[in-house]
Amino acid sequence: MSLFEVIEQYFDGEVKVIRPTTFPDNRGSLTVIRQQSDPFCFPNGFIPRQMYTRSERNVLRGLHYQPDPPMGKLIQVLNGSAYLVAVDMRPGPTFLGYHAITVHGDQPLQVWASAGFARGYYTLEPNTIVLYNCDAEVGADKAIYWNDPDIGIEWPLIDVFPITSERDANSRTVKESWADFWRER
Repeated sequence: MSLFEVIEQYFDGEVKVIRPTTFPDNRGSLTVIRQQSDPFCFPNGFIPRQMYTRSERNVLRGLHYQPDPPMGKLIQVLNGSAYLVAVDMRPGPTFLGYHAITVHGDQPLQVWASAGFARGYYTLEPNTIVLYNCDAEVGADKAIYWNDPDIGIEWPLIDVFPITSERDANSRTVKESWADFWRER
């Protein structure tokens, strides 16, 4: 018996929305968030690297991706709520396509995005905590501008200008990044 159910799949299964099993009782509940012996959606396993962020309302983090080494991420909202986004950065017919979903901490959904996808999220409540499980060590980390018009993400912005890091605010669009890539060749 698997403790995880894939409830939605996108990009030929490279992005999955997963419902882990929750065991409620009179004290509250227990939810298994990952299990090494159940690798149905985590083909590379996980390294012992977990991290989490705590963000205030109206914070936008991303869009980040790791091409070298390639990194897949399993993301789960533990508290609050966030609009999670995965953008396909792989060359091919779905390049710059994206999937987005609003996830709340009181519903134990996880979103898996394989290597080759940029990830980002926007927080809808104060004290939103987002947990990451990664399948590779952090190496080269790239950022794409969160509001790139060629991607066209429809963010559910609370305020006109979200709170971002300096790095995310000054990220470049995909066109700008590719132009620099070809200039350097």
